[in-house]
Amino acid sequence: FKEIYSGSVRKFSITRNVVCTKCEGRGTREGGVLKTCSTCNGSGYQVKMSYLGPSIVQQVQSVCSECRGNGEIISPKDRCKECNAQKVIRQKKIIEVHVDKGIPDGKKIIFYGEGDQSPGMKPGNVIIIIDEQKHPVFQRKSDVHLSMTMEILLSEALCGMSKIITTLDNRKLYIHTLPGEVIKHSDLRCIEQEGLPHYKNPTEKGNLIIMFDVKFPDPGSLLPEKVEKLEKLLPPKESVIVPEDAIVVTMSEFEREHVDADEANEQEDAHHHHHHPTVGCHPQ
Repeated sequence: FKEIYSGSVRKFSITRNVVCTKCEGRGTREGGVLKTCSTCNGSGYQVKMSYLGPSIVQQVQSVCSECRGNGEIISPKDRCKECNAQKVIRQKKIIEVHVDKGIPDGKKIIFYGEGDQSPGMKPGNVIIIIDEQKHPVFQRKSDVHLSMTMEILLSEALCGMSKIITTLDNRKLYIHTLPGEVIKHSDLRCIEQEGLPHYKNPTEKGNLIIMFDVKFPDPGSLLPEKVEKLEKLLPPKESVIVPEDAIVVTMSEFEREHVDADEANEQEDAHHHHHHPTVGCHPQ
């Protein structure tokens, strides 16, 4: 993931077939003789017929065992010693893959003509596919934006907080809120120009989107006297008039996992029917 942010150069070793330079792909020594395979008549394959029963015939096509699919026979004394009449040899080569900043996930980098060679045929290509790996902090959004979840305490959400964000290139970003600048659970903030570089235009960057995860005190952790003091500091509670015919019920804890699967399916359906909106920053 950091390589997509900063760019990099990777070196890979590939092994491929190349046309034998000694015999120039003929498979014979200089002056050697090629003969058409008499077993397959130069086709490179054999057809065998098998009778499985009355009026039932099975036809099986296989590579010619005599010429190994070449359609030609080279006597041992005429074979090229470099490729042993195979016409190609195995060769290792180092290729350099330039991972540009902001390159999209799944992008294909093609090295034309660097694949296997065969006499009389156009060489194949080597195709490198970018496979973006997950990052423990940042997620990619809309190609150029980065998002992260920041956990803060309830006291920080109400009374102000200070945090340091370490970027993908190891810079330190200082963010803070003022006392009374309330941050609610799942609130979003963004920092402009701190997302991913634009592909092919790396001087421009997307935004860094921060979603706040406000942690409330654990059940039973607040003593009654502290609750009383806290209640005096917070806005007054809404008074409720309980009707005489109201039924008193008890609430119990409910596991979020029970509904996560249904919500995930709904989001997947929505993803296929709508385009992602552009994420922008709005002045506070």
